[in-house]
Amino acid sequence: MENFFTRLTNSQAVFPSFPIVQHNCLGSWDVFLSLFHIFTILPHPPLIIAIQDPPLRHSELPTFTGFLSFAPPSPGHPRVAIYLSRLLDIHLLCTSIPYDTSEMVSVDVFSPEGLFSSSYRSLRVTSIYLLYTNRPPYRSITPDRMFTTLPSPHLIIGDFNFHHPLADPLRALSDTEFTLSACYLDVSFDAPYHLLNTPGVYTRFPFDFISRPSVLNLAFANNTLSPFVSS
Repeated sequence: MENFFTRLTNSQAVFPSFPIVQHNCLGSWDVFLSLFHIFTILPHPPLIIAIQDPPLRHSELPTFTGFLSFAPPSPGHPRVAIYLSRLLDIHLLCTSIPYDTSEMVSVDVFSPEGLFSSSYRSLRVTSIYLLYTNRPPYRSITPDRMFTTLPSPHLIIGDFNFHHPLADPLRALSDTEFTLSACYLDVSFDAPYHLLNTPGVYTRFPFDFISRPSVLNLAFANNTLSPFVSS
C-alpha cells in the first residue's frame, strides 16, 4: 500500500481547505474502489486525488460518483490519473495539461477571486509515476522536466520509486541509490521546490511482515505554494 496526504489552507468559504490524496492503486479495481468508498464516509473528503497505476477496463479509467477523471492523452496504458471532486468543478474552472508521456498528468484549478487568501488565481497539481529505465537518470521522467519554474502555486505528488535520506533518514542507502535520488532533489531545490514529507513517516507498507516500510511517495511544493501547506 502506498499513499500520501497533503492539506492546503484556503480562506474561501466554499473550500476552507484543499485536502489532496495520492495513492498507488497497483492496477487493482479492489484497491481503487475501497479507496474511493472510504472518501464517501469522511466528513471532509479530498477535493483532488492523484492516482498512480490506475485500473482500466477496455482502456477506460474507472468512474466514481462525485468525481471527474483526467489522464494523459498519450496512447497506451495511462500510468497516472487525477480525480477532481465535482464540487470543486462546480465552483472553480478546472483544465488538464497534456504531456507526451503516460507517467505524468497535471490539472490547473482556477479561481477568479484568488486562492489561499492571495492574488494567485490558479493551482497546478501534477501526478507522477516514475518507472524504471535502463538509461540515466534511470527513471522515466527527467528531473528538469518535472520541476519547472512556475509563477503560480504548484504541487507535485506521486510515486517516485527512489529513496533519499531527507525523506527516510533511517534507511541505509547505497551510493547508487543516493546518486539516483540526489539528482532529482538537487533540481527540485534549485527550481525551487520544497519537500513536504515529514522525515521518517512511511508511505509504502509491504504486504508481508519481512520487508521494511519505506518512503517512495513524495510531495513537493514550489516557493509560491509552500506557505499555504498546513500539513
